[in-house]
Amino acid sequence: MSTDQPRPGSGEPPEDDPFLKKPQEPPAGGAPRNSSPRENGAPRNHAPRGNGTGGNGTGAGEGGAPPPGGPPPGGTPPPGGTPPPGGTPPPYAGAPYGSGTYAGDPYGGQPGPADPLAGMPPLANRGRRLVARIIDAIIIGVPVSVIMTLIVGGVDYFSTDSVEAGRQSTVSGVTMLAYLIYEGLMLSSRGQTLGKMAMKIRVAMLSNGSIPTAQAGWTRAAVYTLPEIVPCCGFIFWLVNVLWCTWDQPYHQCLHDKAAKTVVVSTQTPAQTPTAGTPSA
Repeated sequence: MSTDQPRPGSGEPPEDDPFLKKPQEPPAGGAPRNSSPRENGAPRNHAPRGNGTGGNGTGAGEGGAPPPGGPPPGGTPPPGGTPPPGGTPPPYAGAPYGSGTYAGDPYGGQPGPADPLAGMPPLANRGRRLVARIIDAIIIGVPVSVIMTLIVGGVDYFSTDSVEAGRQSTVSGVTMLAYLIYEGLMLSSRGQTLGKMAMKIRVAMLSNGSIPTAQAGWTRAAVYTLPEIVPCCGFIFWLVNVLWCTWDQPYHQCLHDKAAKTVVVSTQTPAQTPTAGTPSA
């Protein structure tokens, strides 16, 4: 007769059966994520919370390291914010304008100011320019015509005779040649003819206000004088040339001024400069 005690109930396993799966009781703070027990008894993927540090590392609590990709400690200035002191200044800050008498080169050598006339002497009055041309024409034309008339004999400027036409061409050619030499020498040496001295105006280089160079002085004189040699068309060009300054802006240049890159300015102070007048060369 056996002394073993029977199992309680009909076929139910004993309570101390090691294979019996006991129900789990949730912890007081709720079940942690992936909290199935590990071999060492610690829950999976569950780091203890503390005051910012845990063990030898830094926790994710207050004062802990920022998450990957976050801003560094202290933050960064917002886009477009004020750069720190001592940074690189903006480009062209305080860049000087072109050197010389005038503030900038009107032909693109140096960047100029917003006002193209800034730094220039006052532009010459158009009426004074016209009177200066008349004075110069009298100074050169009268003595040359007298001398040439004595050389070739009397000249009838209203006659269409071939002989008289030849005399007219000779006198006109010599007069223009004399005027070309006179103006070229005067402009390249002092920027003034006798007529311009009387009217207190002078010719200056547009780039810096200096006396015209030899090339500029002779170019200006040639463009004004030589086209008149061409019959009919030469006179039309001369007329357009001297009238060009009436509508040219802002320098009031004639075509011979543009060819030589010159401008006509006053030698008077701004207070003494008269108001603009009629067109001239």
